[in-house]
Amino acid sequence: MVIDCPDPRALADFYSELLGLPVAQEEGEWPVVGQEWPRLAFQYAPDHQPPEWPAPERPQQMHLDVWVEDIDTAEEMVLELGARQLAVAEDDPGNLFRVYADPAGHPFCLEYPARTPEPPG
Repeated sequence: MVIDCPDPRALADFYSELLGLPVAQEEGEWPVVGQEWPRLAFQYAPDHQPPEWPAPERPQQMHLDVWVEDIDTAEEMVLELGARQLAVAEDDPGNLFRVYADPAGHPFCLEYPARTPEPPG
């Protein structure tokens, strides 16, 4: 997945910390987080307009679901890394997911409990 943003290295550093994956390569303004699946690349977009979730005029464009072992601890970490909280689902009585915006404005969710993803293919 490639994510457009105004500062690719800063956003790569954010997701590297969030996901616990290294910035594995960087060519110019094209850093890549992760060495195998999942991998995220970040691309410089000088006119990037962040989404205004949930406004339909500027839709979310993409979002990541990040599975975590402890949602409260993960929330503290993402806020310290520069995310901002967008929503706590009112229809989520167990408080199992929360929505944030990364430093470039892309929405992402923290979800509990963590699950082991299956790689594609």
